[in-house]
Amino acid sequence: MKKINISIAFALVFSILMSLAFFEASCADIRTRVLRLHILANSDSEYDQQIKLAVRDRILAECGQLFAQTDDVDGAIEQARSNLPELQQVAADVLAEYGCDYGVTVELAPSDFGTRDYGEVTLPAGRYEAVRILIGDAAGHNWWCVCFPNMCIPAASQTDEISSALSKNEAKIVTQSGEFEVRFKVVEWYEGLKSKLFK
Repeated sequence: MKKINISIAFALVFSILMSLAFFEASCADIRTRVLRLHILANSDSEYDQQIKLAVRDRILAECGQLFAQTDDVDGAIEQARSNLPELQQVAADVLAEYGCDYGVTVELAPSDFGTRDYGEVTLPAGRYEAVRILIGDAAGHNWWCVCFPNMCIPAASQTDEISSALSKNEAKIVTQSGEFEVRFKVVEWYEGLKSKLFK
């Protein structure tokens, strides 16, 4: 009887580990299909946070449609890469209007994100390709959204936008996050540990 109980316990543990491994693999695939936008303020002062939001508003107003015509993340990344000078100029113009004495850098680079809720959609923690707008020292609270699928601009349905870029299983993960809350936390812990170990 004891051997049977041990076997059942091992089978249960193995089943849980396999389920988590499959979930992490799905999250890893999700991360390769999404391009994020990440705007970092110079500092947490009220003034610098106001500038961050002004940069955000101008970027979305003038460049928000850059990714609307792309069909996949590779196209979105290429659009971002070819338009970095334009994005840089838009952000620099805002800083000039505010009379800021610090600069801004716009880059396309991998960035680590925690689990993030975007209204109807939850994206798992991990490293994503991102358009990063670094204002001044980039030491303040940040703002983020999703360039591809195009969720930065208010759309009819964020669920439809994200579902068009993901598999059916992946779309379920990000749109029905309540079912996966514990697994999201495990993935966030794992990605945080991996980030510290392999920095």
